[in-house]
Amino acid sequence: MSCPCARVRRVGLFGGTHGNELSGVLLVRRWQQDGAEIQRPGVEVKPFLTNPRAVERCTRYIDCDLNRVFDPESLGRPVVEDIPYEVRRAQEINHIFGPKGSDDAYDLIFDLHNTTSNMGGTIILENSRDDFTIQMVHYIKNALAPEPCPVLLIEHPSLKYATTRSVAKHPVGKYQI
Repeated sequence: MSCPCARVRRVGLFGGTHGNELSGVLLVRRWQQDGAEIQRPGVEVKPFLTNPRAVERCTRYIDCDLNRVFDPESLGRPVVEDIPYEVRRAQEINHIFGPKGSDDAYDLIFDLHNTTSNMGGTIILENSRDDFTIQMVHYIKNALAPEPCPVLLIEHPSLKYATTRSVAKHPVGKYQI
């Protein structure tokens, strides 16, 4: 199966979307200090701490869940003094990695999370019609074999996703215990 997609040139690796999920935070900090293991020729890979205030306090969020405010209303909200911290942060992330839905958006964002659920290393997708993402997941599953790597498809025909990773052309969530 071949993919008629454009080449991936820019990848964001997000950790700390929820400040109390530390695996992604630790990886992002490691890669920010020494990114040799994530760099590839012809691809810009940017490790990024998404919610530093929540990470500093080791809490899920400060004012509201960052992983729910990448909707048009929040992203287009005027910046005023009393705007929730995570809404302002979403606007900053959208400016750096987007704009969401544009040709200028990053090609791929991996958003790294933890969970207390017994789901192991799980990949979460929002679109079953994204040929690139489906092929990438197939590659990841083969690379990890024989370890299991379940794929959770969260897809709804009329739902517009407001997740951190939804800024990218190809959003992927990765959960681990």
